[in-house]
Amino acid sequence: MSITLTDQDRPELQKAIEEMVESGFTGVTMRVHDERGEWVGSAGVRKLGETAKPPTNGYVRIGSNTKTFTAALVLRLVAEGLIGLDAPAADYLPEFGLDRKITVRMLLQHTSGVFNFTGEYYEDGTFAPGIPATTAGREWVDNRFKTYLPEELVRLALSKPARFEPGTDWSYSNTNYVLARLLVEKVTGRSFAEEMQRLVLGPLGLSDTVVPETGAEIPEPHTHAYYRYEDAGQQKTVDVTRQNPSWISTGGDMISTTQDLHTFISALMGGKLLPAPLLAEMCEPSSKVGYGLGVFVQDTGENGGTVITHNGGMAGHAALMYSTPDGSKTLTAALNYVDDAALSMAVAFQEATQKLVKEVFGGGRTGSADAAEPAQ
Repeated sequence: MSITLTDQDRPELQKAIEEMVESGFTGVTMRVHDERGEWVGSAGVRKLGETAKPPTNGYVRIGSNTKTFTAALVLRLVAEGLIGLDAPAADYLPEFGLDRKITVRMLLQHTSGVFNFTGEYYEDGTFAPGIPATTAGREWVDNRFKTYLPEELVRLALSKPARFEPGTDWSYSNTNYVLARLLVEKVTGRSFAEEMQRLVLGPLGLSDTVVPETGAEIPEPHTHAYYRYEDAGQQKTVDVTRQNPSWISTGGDMISTTQDLHTFISALMGGKLLPAPLLAEMCEPSSKVGYGLGVFVQDTGENGGTVITHNGGMAGHAALMYSTPDGSKTLTAALNYVDDAALSMAVAFQEATQKLVKEVFGGGRTGSADAAEPAQ
């Protein structure tokens, strides 16, 4: 039986999330499961200008945590024999003219080299834009209810030069996971949402996790998300809680709660979704940043412990998801903030997650900034 602890029982955890609010987040909810039981707390406000605290199990757009769900779904289909992990993705999606060297595995581990449709940051500091994403300021705000087809996002990305030869490097690209979505739909003949329900959400009882597709709503209760941009020399802040998430698609469109994120990552790491050999492959870091298949594999430093994680930021919403490799200890959180084209909260996001990991897992290092601001 899980024991739920109050703020007073774990004052250091409550202090950590209150410090996140002081650093600029508007609302934070966190859930920790460990040897002491379950701790849940919240800080900040549910809505700017009001005093109500964020609901402790409110819904949040989970951003790139969507990638972990997607990778788990693809690996379930690998286990069913419908997809070959090392087969060319072009065998399943011939219509895109993909480089035949790109395998399904490369999509899941971001080693395909395919351009990121939300824009690419290059080592020399230059930025190549894609669709009007959250780096686009007012243009993104004005387009936030537009519907983008997954095929449209892929075709845009494939019209741009690849970053590198498939399999020779690592670069975080939302396009990889939109291709994974289309691949799931092609091999099963069903929608991505239906397959996610059949193979992941249903078996784990994740009734508060949603694949919204083009729907703009987020269920109640939830904390609000905001976006700041310049208009005629004036700074404007708008509520972007409602938006059509098809602009990010499977790169980060799902909605969940801290409780469902805990249930998911704990069950996944505990071996309840995947056969042991596939779970081992998922958690095998294969790149310079320690990325496996839809997860970052991080050394927490001090005690030589490892955490499996993915974080996500999505236009004023963000989610954290951390677990020990056996699923026995987890940290999940829902964050809300005022986003902008300059990704002003990225540094605060990184610093806050490092503090939380150190507090809960006894280490301090977290992964690349790409994990913090995936919806670029």
